[in-house]
Amino acid sequence: MVHALSALTWTAVRDLPAERTIAILPAGAIEAHGPHLPLGTDVIIAEAMARAGADRLAARGLHVLILPSLAFAPAPFAAEFAGTLHTPADATARIVAAIARSLTVHGIRVMAIANAHHDPAQVKALRAAVDEVAAAGSTLLFPDLTRRRWAERLTPEFRSGACHAGRYEGSIVLAERPDLVRRELMATLPPNPQSLVDAIGRGDETFTAAGGADAYFGFPAEATADEGREIVATLGMILEEAVMEAIARK
Repeated sequence: MVHALSALTWTAVRDLPAERTIAILPAGAIEAHGPHLPLGTDVIIAEAMARAGADRLAARGLHVLILPSLAFAPAPFAAEFAGTLHTPADATARIVAAIARSLTVHGIRVMAIANAHHDPAQVKALRAAVDEVAAAGSTLLFPDLTRRRWAERLTPEFRSGACHAGRYEGSIVLAERPDLVRRELMATLPPNPQSLVDAIGRGDETFTAAGGADAYFGFPAEATADEGREIVATLGMILEEAVMEAIARK
């Protein structure tokens, strides 16, 4: 079964079979996503990934606790744009590790992160949290979509690195929260094929320096809800695979 942790009572959590219960933490950011997508785009995507993965894991007989989303994150690349909330990376690492440790106290020893915010500072912070939790003997999973193993399962735009508020993210938001998309504007935006991966390799540290003066990269006008639903299904499969591999190793 899939449970929203915040909706349960403490006794309901106590009575779950701990050895068959895993937790999923959706992780995103509040940051600029072009003039057409909401600041909470990454949170929307992370929650969709968590839900899709949870449904697949529940079908395997597991109990899945979906945790409240972690919406605050280091976002230095977007920090110059209004509305972006840029918080310390070490705070993210400490909070995520502390959440995993807190669950462990109650017997829930496997937690997975459904992350949709790929700023290098966020990725580094989540990797640090994984290392800290592993040292304490629990399991914190981070299927890092910037790694080739997972990235190759995603869309050509995502793999190109020209992927921020473009076709990939725009499609998911169209599928999940179409009411928040400025569709007429999105349809007029020209492509921006500048790769953030290349920009990071050059040492660029902001979207503007990377060639994204309007805080978007990729092909936003090509986004569709149908593609968004396909991507969410793939993200759910990635999360499921990562969790099942970890369980098999225990």
